[in-house]
Parts: sequence; C-alpha cells; structure tokens
Amino acid sequence: MNKNIQTIKQNFVQAIAEYKKKNFESARVICEKILNIDSNHFDSIFLLSNLAAMGGDFKKTKKLLIRAIALQPNNVSAQNNLGNTYKELNDFKNAIKCYEQTIKIKHNHPNAHFNLGIIYYKLNQLKEAKNYFEQTIKIQPNYALAYFNLGNILTEHKDYKTAKKLFQKVIDLSPDYASAHNNLGLIFRISGEYEKAISCYKKTIELQSNHTGAFNNLGMAYKELGDFKSAINSHEMAIKLEPENLYHYFYLSELKKDFLDNKLIDKVKNITNNNKSSKINLAFGNFLLARYENKIKNYDKEFSYLLKAHSNYFDTKKRKFDLGVKYVFNELIEIKDSISVKKTGKSDGEKIRPIFIVGVPRCGSTLVEKIIASGQSSIPIGEETAIIENYINSRILKLKSVDLGETEEVRNEILEIYSEKGLVKKEKNFMFTDKSLNNFFYIPFLLEVFPSAKIINCKRNTLASIMSILQNNLTELAWAHDLKNIFRYFDLYFNVMNKFLKKYENFIYEVNFEKFTQNPEQESKKLMKFCGLKWDKKCLEFYKRKDIVSKTTSFQQIRKAVYKHPEERYLPYKKFLSNYEGKYPWF
Repeated sequence: MNKNIQTIKQNFVQAIAEYKKKNFESARVICEKILNIDSNHFDSIFLLSNLAAMGGDFKKTKKLLIRAIALQPNNVSAQNNLGNTYKELNDFKNAIKCYEQTIKIKHNHPNAHFNLGIIYYKLNQLKEAKNYFEQTIKIQPNYALAYFNLGNILTEHKDYKTAKKLFQKVIDLSPDYASAHNNLGLIFRISGEYEKAISCYKKTIELQSNHTGAFNNLGMAYKELGDFKSAINSHEMAIKLEPENLYHYFYLSELKKDFLDNKLIDKVKNITNNNKSSKINLAFGNFLLARYENKIKNYDKEFSYLLKAHSNYFDTKKRKFDLGVKYVFNELIEIKDSISVKKTGKSDGEKIRPIFIVGVPRCGSTLVEKIIASGQSSIPIGEETAIIENYINSRILKLKSVDLGETEEVRNEILEIYSEKGLVKKEKNFMFTDKSLNNFFYIPFLLEVFPSAKIINCKRNTLASIMSILQNNLTELAWAHDLKNIFRYFDLYFNVMNKFLKKYENFIYEVNFEKFTQNPEQESKKLMKFCGLKWDKKCLEFYKRKDIVSKTTSFQQIRKAVYKHPEERYLPYKKFLSNYEGKYPWF
C-alpha cells in the first residue's frame, strides 16, 4: 500500500512537470495511469478536468469535476471550475448554483462573484450583474475585468460620466487592454469629443490590429464628422477582417452609392441562406436586400425584406426590446400624466431659454436643429441627449414618487447635467437646444421647470415618416422594429400632442417638413422669430459649417442645402399599410 502511495506521488509530480512544459498528452496519460491504481485520486481527476477544458471538451470536463466534488465537496477551485463549465455549456442555472456554493465555502472568492456578474449580464439582469461586479472590486480592488464590465453596464444605463472613469481605471490597471480603449472611445463619441474618441479607436487598433469593433466605431465617428472617405476606409477594413459579418456591409452601403451591386447581393444571399448565420446577420442581410430592391424600384420585395429585417433584429434583443415596448406603452404613459414639481418663490428660471425639439423620428428634426444653431445667434446644440427622460426616471426611482421636488432644485440639477454635456454657459441668460424627440411626453414638466422654454414640434407626412423609419434601422428604439408598434407609437404621439397643443398653444410651434422644404427661407424666418432669434442667411447655410456633426440617419442630408423631398415617392408603399387605413384618424 505504501509502495502505491509513493508511486502515485512520484507519478503525479511527473504529470505536473509535463503539464507545465505543455506536454498535455503526456500529463493526461500519467493521470489515467494513476487512476488505474487509485480511482479516487482527487488531484489527477482535477488535472484531467483542466486538460479537458483546455481541449474544449466541456461535457467531459463536467463529468470529471462532478466526480472531483463528490470526493471534496468544499474544494472552491472545483466548485468554481464546474460553474465555468456550466457557463460554457450555456447551463446558466447550474452555473449560478456552483458559483453560489463557491461563495458559501469562501465568501471573499473574487472569481465566483465576477462569474456571477457575467452570468447575470448575459441574462440581461443588469442590477444583479452590477452588484456582483461591485462586490468583486471590494474583494479585489485591482480586478480590471470587473471595472470593464461595470463600465459596460453603466454605459447601457447612460451614466456616461461614471462609465468613463471606470474604463480609464481599466486602462490604468491594464494599459494594453484594447477593448477598454475602444469603449472609452465610445463614451467620448457620445459626448461629442470626437478627437479623443478617434484617438482611443486608433490606440485600440494599435494594440489589436484585428479589432473589428474599433474599425467600425472609427468609421461611425468619421461619418458623423462628415469625413466620408475615412469612414469608408474604416468600414472596408472591418469587412476585410470579417468578410461574413453583414453589419459592416450595412453601414458601408450608407456611404457608397454604387456599393449595392449584383455581385454583392449574391454574396449577401449566400451568407443569409447559410443555416449557421446568426439572427443579427440575418437582420442586416435583409436590410441590405431591401435597399437593393428599393434601388431597382421593386417595392413589393423591398417591403417583405424590411419586415424580415426588423423581426430578426428584434429577436436579437428580445428581452431588452420587450421591456422597452412595455415601458413606452405602459409605464411612460402613467409617468407623464402624474409628474409634478413644487413652485418655489422667485427664481432665474425665466432667463433660461431652452429650445426643445420634439416629434417622431424621420420628421425633419435634425434639419430644424441645424438651422437654429447656424444663424447669427449660434447656440449650443444637444442631439438625442435623453437628459430629461433619464433625469425623471432616476429621480422617480430615487424618491419613490412622481413628485420630483422643488422647481428650483430640479432646474439646477438638470442644468448641471446639461453643463456636463457642454450645452449651458455660466452666464445668467442663455439658450440651448435639446433634440430629444420623445420629450413631447414631458411638455407640462418642461414648461414648469423652464417657463421661458420654446417647444418645436416637427411634423411630416405620416406615410413618409413611417416608411422612413422602416427603411432605417433605428437600433435602440424598441417600438421601431414592429409595424404594429410603430402605429401605436404614432397614435400615442398624436393624442398627446393634440392635447398639449390646445393647452400650451403659445409655447409650441409646429414645423411642417414638406412646407419647410418647399419654401425654406420664409419658413426658417418664422421659426427663428418664434425662438426669439435673428434670422440670417447663415441659417440656411448650415451645410457649409466644418464643425457640423450628426449622429442620426440624416447625416448626408444636412451636408447639402435644403431641397424639396418628393413625398410622392412613398405612395407605392401605401398599399402595404392598407390594414391601418380608417383605424387611425391621422393616417
């Protein structure tokens, strides 16, 4: 017996030596030899599990680890590794059990907390994920990946200020972590700091030359700045690295007029017809096919592809989008009707004159914003900030009430957020614009907090707006990926605005897109007069500005002079929406 013990000990030392020298097959053979002598030798079983995991055989890894844990139930490494194995097998329920058991055995086990964070992140349970990543950092303050994932969560929550600090922390801890530089670039791009964003993306590529996300983001940044040549080069590099990823082709098709030819379409069809093609690839593939059919005026096929594209895209973010739809059509309606603030004495609120641009997407709002900001009285512009909505939601969550507090306090808090975005100046009397379209929900609140505010409601032919939404992938708008929900949203918009137009007639100015593009000078003069701004020919020369930036799908239109949009081009689509005729008075 003693001889066996000695033999096993010597053999296992040899197995470890072979393992360290990366002679993995030799290590495996030795461990199997040991188990022929002693089938319950824990260390050999555990080493075999590591070898199986390295080889990608996670079913075998699972069997070995279960066997190991049966021998040593309180072994934290075995419990944690079994959790990792279940995670690889997408068995998140059992993975969670293993990680929780690991923590039960050893409360301050950083990897188990981190891995639980990863699981809940994958399940889109962001609150739980956030808690576990924060706990990981408490246990191990230099855990770079925990900061990284926490930064991703806060980016999703639109807490860009904190996210920026977290990604910078990751870079401090791990300067060569390419994705941290990329994600920091995203934060800079969101905040309009394009020089810093581009620098981050280039640093990412320097560290990881095949980082397609950085090439794509670089392309997006250049596109928003109007540097289309550089944008094209970046997207082409992404395609070179990932020739099967149709996401890159989609964004390149927005920039190159002749990109969608027969050869490319054949390639798109081959990729989308592949049984292994992901839902996201199917989504972008169908968008590309729709664009091609539009190009050759085959509207029946185009419409069919558009519906498939949106359905595929919705499926890729189903949980998030389901919650988004629920929020828009349930919670948001309740919130907007009950939000209140308490007036407090005399204030300087009247001297603050924000211009809120509202409406539905694809209604000409970007054009209106650029015209206002390009006159003699040039003012800071905010594009899709979502500041008001995010503030209201966070305030309600914090106070557990729709009574948001005193007007003065609320105004100052909001102005502080605008200040961080570079939209407000320190002087007492100032103007700025905020083009967050669904601020129409909050008009009573806005006028209560900012009594000198102006509201500009952008309107367009409804058929044109709806089809333009369908033809463009408005990625983060949950309702915009389903035709039924698009009509529901439009109906909500018209009901809300009709009520507010009657109540706040003197504070709301309506801009009709068709009328505006037919007579831009006359209509822009009326617009500027309503805003209390002096009209100048520069208002209509916004396209000449070198600093002009657009994050919307109107990025090309705003780099041209105002031109008449032939809305009749949308008439061929009317037959596809016949089920909705007569159902809604506005359609």
